[in-house]
Amino acid sequence: MKHSLQAIAELIGARIVGDSKYELSAIGTAAGATAEELVFVEDVRHLPAALDSGAGAIITGEFAAAANTRKPLLIVRYPKLAFARAAAMIYPPRHYEPGVHSTAALHHSVKLGQGVTVQPNAVLSEGVIVGDCTRIGPGAALGPGVRIGCNCDIAASVTLYPGTTIGDRVTVHAGAVLGGDGFGFVRDPESGRYEKFPQIGSLEIQDDVEIGCNTTIDRGALGATIVGRGTKIDNLVQIAHNCRIGENVVIAAQTGISGSCVVEDGVIIGGQVGIGDHCHLEKGVILGGRCGVTSNKVLRGTGVVYWGTPARPLKGYLKELAVLSRMAKKD
Repeated sequence: MKHSLQAIAELIGARIVGDSKYELSAIGTAAGATAEELVFVEDVRHLPAALDSGAGAIITGEFAAAANTRKPLLIVRYPKLAFARAAAMIYPPRHYEPGVHSTAALHHSVKLGQGVTVQPNAVLSEGVIVGDCTRIGPGAALGPGVRIGCNCDIAASVTLYPGTTIGDRVTVHAGAVLGGDGFGFVRDPESGRYEKFPQIGSLEIQDDVEIGCNTTIDRGALGATIVGRGTKIDNLVQIAHNCRIGENVVIAAQTGISGSCVVEDGVIIGGQVGIGDHCHLEKGVILGGRCGVTSNKVLRGTGVVYWGTPARPLKGYLKELAVLSRMAKKD
């Protein structure tokens, strides 16, 4: 389906330089783009390549407004953000035909909202509630009492344990396991054996969260594990029991967060980060990739970047590396 630049501009709040009636049907990159593709440029250094490309139009910043080109431009403040919004228009979410597949297994007490899709071999247990226009993917398993809001997408082979509640507009990608038991054991000093500590709490996933493939989030031991509104979690992430993840947090792949941690709003956690138990990451903290945060630490400072193991502010970490480098040269 083709979309006019005028329609795209209205959606993203752009000023058009050039032909507002020009039509596009796809997005791409400057390298190899065709006349029906939309591209974006955030940096003036990359503007010449985009202007010379075969792209039909460019989303870009004010720095390009005076460019000598016949190619239509969409001028916005945040080109990458605008490009993402335009892409959602050009590639709308896939529509699934509502209904319950004949191979799905639903307990008689299950309650489904309007327009729900339940795909092949999904299992919905006793007391499950699913909100309007939500999809339950092939082979998904929903334990007793699971509640899912409206307009959610629960992909193939997702497992939701009892006590899991999911808000509206949540995406859970294939293979994720939500609400499983936490890693809680108590050692008997006399026998040396480990006995399981109760894992009877709950898991709450709030609105507009996205959870990547094969990610695992444990229920609380006695209370709740909570993932706040708008948080985005990558593939292969582990969040342990009783953690409280704030709103609009970003967690990259292969990160592990131990039990009873608090991650406040707006925190950014890079890939392969390891966080010990009972840590507190205050609002806006940024952890670089492969950071290690030891147990019971409090990291402070909006926009402060931490790096290394044990994690410390990047400025100090770089100074330490410089000192080590000078010492090595003396040897």
